[in-house]
Amino acid sequence: MIFTETKLKGAYIIELKKIEDERGFFARAWCQNEMTEHGLADRVLQTNVSFNPKKGTLRGMHYQVKPHEESKLVRCTRGAIFDVIIDLRVSSDSYKQWLGVKLTADNYRMLYVPEGFAHGYLTLEDNTEVTYQVSEFYTPGAEQGIRWNDPAFRIEWPLEPQLVSEKDKAHADFAGQLYESRE
Repeated sequence: MIFTETKLKGAYIIELKKIEDERGFFARAWCQNEMTEHGLADRVLQTNVSFNPKKGTLRGMHYQVKPHEESKLVRCTRGAIFDVIIDLRVSSDSYKQWLGVKLTADNYRMLYVPEGFAHGYLTLEDNTEVTYQVSEFYTPGAEQGIRWNDPAFRIEWPLEPQLVSEKDKAHADFAGQLYESRE
């Protein structure tokens, strides 16, 4: 696995280190030892799969609050997404900054989303599937959200979302101080 830290401290783009031959390639997509070596969450309690039949489907921006904070390792397994994270850690130098990364089935990239970040994505192709490994169980009541077009963040989506759930549309404007990390 090849780890590249992003401009948002603790968030990484992870690429597969492919071992190739005439059969194709083999690569590790998860290794507890390598995650630990980079100071990242080294446990997976849940794996989620999301299928999105329509290009322009937006899911997010979601996170869970203490004590149910979660990190995620996100990979697009079919199609393509614009994956976005927002740093909500008040004590962070990158507080309120966002990052967008194109993940596709063909580029095999993954995005590591640390605890204290909101996460969401926009599908760039029809029939897109996303798999993410999560360090904490989904906990009703601990889930929170930020509206995808909240002016506090000015996320530059590559295309206008066509399908957004009513729940995701209804998030209030960001009020600040929503999240205090354990750092």
